[in-house]
Order: sequence, then C-alpha cells, then structure tokens
Amino acid sequence: MTIYVHLVRHAQGFHNLSAANHQLPDPDLTPLGEQQCAALRDAFPHQEALTYLVASPMRRTIYTCLLSFAPAVAAGKKVIALPEVQEVSNLPCDTGSDPARLAAEFGPAGQVDLGRVGEGWNDKSADSEWAPEMDKLEVRAKKARVWLRELGRKGPQEGTGDVHVAVVTHGGFLHFLTDDFDGLNPDMGTGWANTECRSYEFVEPEGVDGDAKLKETSASWRMRRGSATGLTETEQMEIRIALKGRLKEEFGGV
Repeated sequence: MTIYVHLVRHAQGFHNLSAANHQLPDPDLTPLGEQQCAALRDAFPHQEALTYLVASPMRRTIYTCLLSFAPAVAAGKKVIALPEVQEVSNLPCDTGSDPARLAAEFGPAGQVDLGRVGEGWNDKSADSEWAPEMDKLEVRAKKARVWLRELGRKGPQEGTGDVHVAVVTHGGFLHFLTDDFDGLNPDMGTGWANTECRSYEFVEPEGVDGDAKLKETSASWRMRRGSATGLTETEQMEIRIALKGRLKEEFGGV
C-alpha cells in the first residue's frame, strides 16, 4: 500500500487581487477562483480513488476542496478541517473565522468535519502556537505530516490498493509542509500557483521517521520540472535563514 498525498494550493481569493485586500477577513473565492476549481476537478486523475479530503479551516480552502473534489464529496467523502495546515501570516486575510461562524456556514450541509476546529484555532498572537514564527511553523508542519500519515495508515477503500489523500492548504504553508523552499518567490510568499497540485509520498510510510517527511513523486516532479534538479541542502538552508528574517520583520516572528 502506498499513501499518496496530493497537495493543492487554494483557488484565487479576493485577497489575491491586491495588497489592500489583505485586510479582508477570511475572504471568499473570486469567480476566477471558482473556475480554477472546476478546471482542477476536471483534470485531477484520482477523483474516484480519493480516500480522504483534508483542508485548512479557512473558508477559501474549504470551498476549494468542496468544488475541486466535488465527485468525492458527492460520493460521501467529508472534508476534514485541519487547523495545522492554516496559512502562515497573521494578516486578516490569513486569520480564520470563529468556529461558530464556520459551523453555521458549513455545518448544515454535513459535508465538512469541523471536529478538530476548536476555540482559539485562529488566535495568531505572539503567545499562541499559531503565531507566524519559524519554530512554531516547523512544529505544526511536522504535526500535520504525522497526522496525515496516521490518517493514511488507516488503509485504503475496500477493493483498492493505495490511499489517496487530497489536502487543500495555502501557498506559504506548503513550503513548510513539504520542507521544500525551491521556487519560493519572496514577493508572492510562495512558489505555488492557485489550485496547483503536486503529489507526494512519505519517505517512511510505516512511521519510523518521526518527522514524517514527504517526497514528491517522480511523476509529479517530471510533469512540472522535467529533468531539472532541485535545490541543494545548503541552498534550502539559505532560503530558510532569509525567510526567518522576513517573518521577524513583517510579523514579529522569531
């Protein structure tokens, strides 16, 4: 059995249109964003094989998951909202809604499991575990990977051989989740396009690796990078050092 984790950056939200829109709290998807979801829905090759759906509890990520993986939702798969994969910054656009609002918006349809979204999940103050600090981001990325691996190890659907987990998260956090800063555009805060999907496996799927490290599948890498080679460990570290300084400068992180 192989656990495949298909990582997706959310579709375009209104905060992506301008810097001024970063002040919008937990913004909606734009009409173009909804079109991007439809395109991903039609292009994603594993709709029928999906075992689990996971999304950041931000509204744009939940809607991206519901729309992009609509066939799986229609087949009865619930979107599991996972606070650990919320976005990095403490800007209004990257700060989630209170659990009560999310329950009112997504609860009646019964398509989203909000069981892990408790009070304080959207508190990004300096003393919070969700603050935009390098060490805290690395800790929650590790927690997210370990949780996803345990989810995958519950096994595939009856009659299938592999597990396919779709995870919709955010451009900045994807670099921490994958522990890969290759392609990071400092001005954009990410190297991932809206609704870009990359596929990964666990380096140690049986749980030997305490960090639950991910590696991009060769097919996924070839599709987007061809024969190119990734960054060296030294180059990755240099980006980490620069990013730590940027977090401290912009958000007060350390």
